Order: sequence, then C-alpha cells, then structure tokens
Amino acid sequence: MGSKTKTKKKDILETLGDFTSKENWDNFFTIRPDSFEWYAEWPNLRDPLICLLQTLTPPSPPSLQLLVPGCGNSRLSEHLYDAGYTSITNVDFSKVVISDMLRRNIRSRPLMRWRVMDMTSMQFEDEAFDAVVDKGGLDALMEPELGPDLGNQYLLEVKRVLKPGGKFVCLTLAESHVLDILFSKFRLGWKMSVNAIPLNSSSKPNLQTFMVVVEKELSTTVHQITSLLRNASLNCNSEQASGLREALQNENQVREKLSSSSDTLYAMEDLQEELAKISQGRRLQLTLGGQGCSIFSYRAVVLDAEELSDPFTYHCGVFIVPKIRACEWLFFSEEGQWMVVRSSKAARLIMVFLDTSHTNASMDEIQKDLSPLVKQLEPKENSNEAQIPFFMASDGIKKRNIVHQITSPLTGSIIVEDVVYENVDDEISRVFPSELMFRRLVFERAVNLVQSEALLNTKLVGEKKTNSSSKSKKKGSQRRNDGAYNQMTVYHGYLASSYHTGIISGFTLISSYMETVKAVIIGLGAGLLPMFLHRCIPVLEIEAVELDPVIVDIAREHFSFVEDKRLKVHIADGIQFVRESASSGAAQSHTKSSESPSNGSSTTSHAEDVEATKVDIIIIDVDSSDSSSGLACPAPDFLDESFLETVKDKLSEQGLFVVNLVSRSQAIKDMVLLRMKKVFSHLFSLQHDEDVNEIHFALKSESCIEDHCFSEATLKLNKLLKFDHPEIGQKIINATKKIKHLK
Repeated sequence: MGSKTKTKKKDILETLGDFTSKENWDNFFTIRPDSFEWYAEWPNLRDPLICLLQTLTPPSPPSLQLLVPGCGNSRLSEHLYDAGYTSITNVDFSKVVISDMLRRNIRSRPLMRWRVMDMTSMQFEDEAFDAVVDKGGLDALMEPELGPDLGNQYLLEVKRVLKPGGKFVCLTLAESHVLDILFSKFRLGWKMSVNAIPLNSSSKPNLQTFMVVVEKELSTTVHQITSLLRNASLNCNSEQASGLREALQNENQVREKLSSSSDTLYAMEDLQEELAKISQGRRLQLTLGGQGCSIFSYRAVVLDAEELSDPFTYHCGVFIVPKIRACEWLFFSEEGQWMVVRSSKAARLIMVFLDTSHTNASMDEIQKDLSPLVKQLEPKENSNEAQIPFFMASDGIKKRNIVHQITSPLTGSIIVEDVVYENVDDEISRVFPSELMFRRLVFERAVNLVQSEALLNTKLVGEKKTNSSSKSKKKGSQRRNDGAYNQMTVYHGYLASSYHTGIISGFTLISSYMETVKAVIIGLGAGLLPMFLHRCIPVLEIEAVELDPVIVDIAREHFSFVEDKRLKVHIADGIQFVRESASSGAAQSHTKSSESPSNGSSTTSHAEDVEATKVDIIIIDVDSSDSSSGLACPAPDFLDESFLETVKDKLSEQGLFVVNLVSRSQAIKDMVLLRMKKVFSHLFSLQHDEDVNEIHFALKSESCIEDHCFSEATLKLNKLLKFDHPEIGQKIINATKKIKHLK
C-alpha cells in the first residue's frame, strides 16, 4: 500500500469518526460514493476465498446461499457474483449505500439481493445461509471504547442464520479485542482456522488482513484452532504478527484444558445457541445467573433425553436438588442423573443444585429467581409456550438442629448438626422403633459433603435427686420423676454411612489371617469408623491419624470418641505418619504426647525416629481440600505412586490397603486404578448403587483369594464381628457380595 493510499485512508477515518454510527456512515457514503476496499483487494482474496467456498455443500456455486453483512460499497459481492456465486444477500444499515449498490448492480447482476438491515438484528430465518462472508464488519462494530456488546449481538446472529456445516468467513486485522470475542464465541461446537491473506510485495510492512474461518457443528466439542501462520511469510509489522501468534497459543491452551475435562463447566451465554434444539443424549454442566441478572447463581446440568417409545410428557422440566441430597448417587453421578431424566418424562431436564448460598431462601424465592434463567435454556422446537414444570427432590429431613459450629484454620467452616429423617432403613427401624436422630459432621469447604453421620441413642443416665441444681440438667435431656434423666449419646454399634460398611466388607479378603491385627486409619472425621471397629472387631489394634486438631476435639466432645490401649489417635500428616511410624507400639515408645483438655487422654502429636513396624490394614478415608484436582476423596498425594510404594512396604505380607475414592471424572478413576495396578498385584472394587463412593482394595500378597473361597472367607469375617444387634451387621455381609476382582 503506497503513501497516497495511506493518506486517503487516514482522511476517510477522520471523516467517519464513530464506526458504529448509522448517521456517520450515511454521510460518508453520500460524500464518497465510489467503491473503497478497506482491507485486502480481490486479487489477493480470490484464491483463498473461492477454494474455501468450494468445500461447502452443495458444491454448485449458484446454489450456495451467501450473506455479506455490513457490505458497504465494497466490490467483494460483485466479484463473488461474477465468479458464479449468484445467490448473494447483502446487508447494511445505511440506506444510502444500499440504494447506490442496488442501482449499480440491478441490470448486470439481477439475482443479487440488497437489504437495509442492522447486522446485529437481522430479519432472516434460522439456518438460512450456507456461508457468511464478513469483510471488516466485526472490526467496525468492535470499537474499544464501546465494549463488546455490539460484537456479541452480531455473532449471535451469525450463529443463528448459519446452516449446520455452514461457514463464517471473517476478514479481520486480528486486533486483540476482536480475537478475544471471536475465540470465545466460537469455542464450543465450531471448527476454526486462522490464515493470512497474501499481500503485494512492499518495501515496508503494513497491517495485514487475516481470514478467520469457523464451521458450524451440532455439538459442543472443543477443537484446536488450526493455522499455517508459522510457515507463512507475513508482510506485516512484527507487533501484529507476534500478537496474533500469542493469542492463538493462549486460546489453544484454553481449548486443550476444556477438551480434556470430563465435566466442563460452561457459562449459560456460551450455550444458548447450541441448546436451541434437542440433541439426544447430550449432557452439559453450566452455571446459571449471578452478576446482576439474578439474585443467586446456580450450578446446573442440562440433559437431553434419549428417544423414548412413549411420547414425552414435558418438552422441558426443571429438577431442583437440595444441598443435602446433592452427593447422593442418584443426583451426583451421570448414570443416576439419566435415571432421573427417564423418570421425569421430559425431553430436556435442567437439574439445578442448591448449595450453602441458598440456605436462607424459600423455595418460592428460588423458583421465582430461576424461572427467567431456565426459560433461556428451553428448546425452541415444540415449546408451544407451555409452562416449564418444577420438580424437587425432598431433602428427606423433618427436623434439624445445629449443635456446634466452628471455623478451623485447616478445614474451614465445620458444622455439627442433629437431624431427624423422613425415612430411615428398615433394619435400624426394627432395632430402634422410636423416632431416630442422627448427628452429622459437615465440612462447608466441600459443598454438600456430610463427612460423618452417627446414630444417636437415648441413654438412661444415673440417679438424680429431685431437688438437684439446674447445673446438672444437660441440654437435650428430659427430667424423669424418679430422678434419672435421658441423654442422647452416639451409638457406636451402627454405621450410618454405607461406604463405611463397604470398607469393612473388604476385610473378607484377609479374614483368614485376622488374629491380632494392626490397622492404621488415615482420616479421623468424627471417629465413627475406628470406634465401630474397636467395638465390633476385638482382634483389631487401631491407630487413627488426623491432621486437624480441631477435628479431634469435635470427635471427642460431640461424637463420644475415646481412646484406650487398643485405639490411639495421632495428630499428624497422614503421608508422613505412614512413612515414619505406622506402628502403635513404636509410636507409643518414640513419640511425644499432649494432654487433651476434653478428656485427659493421651494424643500423639508427632513421630520422631520411629522404627517402622509392619501393619496389616491401612485405610485412607480423607477428603481433598482442593476440589480443582477432580478428586473429592482422597487428596491426590495419597494416590501418588511413591506413596503407594510406601504403603506396600509398610504392609505385612498378607496386608490390605483400602482407599475411599470419590470423583466425578472417569478419566481420574481410570488413572487411579492404573497407578494402583503398577504397585499392587491384586485389586478389588466395591460400589453401592446409592453411593458415589467407590472403595478400592489392594492386596500386598502375590497370591489372592479364589472366587470359590469367598463364601468361606465371608463366614470367617462374620464370626469376627461382634454386635449388640446382629441384624445390624447384615449390611456388611451383604456388601461382600458386591466386591469385584479387577483383573
């Protein structure tokens, strides 16, 4: 581009001023009616553009429906028409330029259409065009001072009017703010390429035109952006070239992360076009609301049902899952969610998960807040203006009372609460026929995580004089006429968590070797698992390890956790403990102790110079403080190959390693199993239908229990279990039948 052309362009820019003003453009086209090419000339555009259009279906140029938005007085449409692409619709919001272009082409190009129309709000039907060819239109809308709103509206229109398989061709100078919106708006379900338009040779580099091409897919697949810029000889200033290459590299890194995630979290605005139609079997996780458009924000999953033999009852429905039930298998797992979809008889089900931010809101407030949000996700086809029904999973709780609340520097906000459920297991109801109350330990750092749950039992305590002082009357106690009183205490002969029973069922794998057994449990929680094992399996010597002293205090004060010669607790890092001690006897003789203010028992604070002794069972039952890892339980370090090797080394010859695993990512689950298989010869797994927890068992021994020996091993485990009420232990025995050998 010579100096005269540069001067001319500078004058034109000064004439226009605001590129988004219709009045400015009308004035501009009035005083400058001659054609002017803002970017590349036709000789440079012809080959790449024609080659691109030839890849579209149908291949016949006259049959292709082309749209040129913001056409101005460029000759691009005329050149395309003369090349055989006669079905071209040109759009511009300037009546002046449309009138001029119509007069100029009415006789020589009679099939070309010209429309006065705002490109950010076009009056065309959905999926009307095979290709949209934009020469500088998006750049003109993206005035830095005005923000991205007009550009967003325009690209929404482009998405709407393009047919599936159609292409959007954007000729742009590729400024950073333009690339930002192009990359983000065409990230899901679009293939994208970026290439440079060749320029005439020049002694000085100029601003180069780039051709960004995006192809519409009916999916939410995330593709890498392809480009030949590395091999191209860019005849432009170094800042423009380096800026584009950097933007491409950064965007492809973002896309790589998105494509590798098994459960990507999308923003609603990214999906509105993709969700206009039902796509059978599609499942997407997204965020709804917030940022001024609603009172609350929500995590939601959109599920488009598979085709049913019977007609759908609803074209769209909303299913609200309360915080307390969000971790149940039925709502937490993909398989469970599809079961809810099938039972709802909705073609599209929007599953909305409530969390702590919604605690003080009534369900009427939630529904009112959600209604306009879910309306935007309603499929456009077959809606018939029908009202979207709301369904809700009951939280299952009749009564709730917060007993204790504290914030720990390590764990964050912790709640101890007593609840009465609407329904409880038949087995426990038969043993305790009165209304049952459960005490729960809740970590708020992990939304919806009930860390521990214990059955409370009414206990008759002592003999009290009728004139005893009020100080002896405890909260929650009920005075009796004979002077004795009832107190609610934790009953350690029952495990409310099914995954705890699953852990114990795995002892079947080594039941033949269980005489005097040393066990290490990493993760105390409320102390329910070690207390149950201590009570019901007398051959066990147990060491529990807990990193957070606040948790230990809560276990003692609110869950009746106590120590004795067969049960000790250590305040220590679990990984370090396994490496340095892993022995009750060694820990007692080589560690420092601190007196507990709550009950005076001895608690090991750390281990020093411990001579390692083999243990028979190591159980990892800890949650992860970093949810970004994709693992809810345990923390990733507990599954590191070096730690697994340490565990194997610390186990006795017939030792058992147990891991409570919680993850929504199948890829992460597969990775965990792969790591464990590298270290251990024999792996077993158990998953309850109603639970998201998977229990993995690993044997150190090269030999393994044979399938035909399982029944006998289960009988041996059953003999080891000592219960006040034998029917309570039947869950453990039943769980042994679900253990699978991962060969």
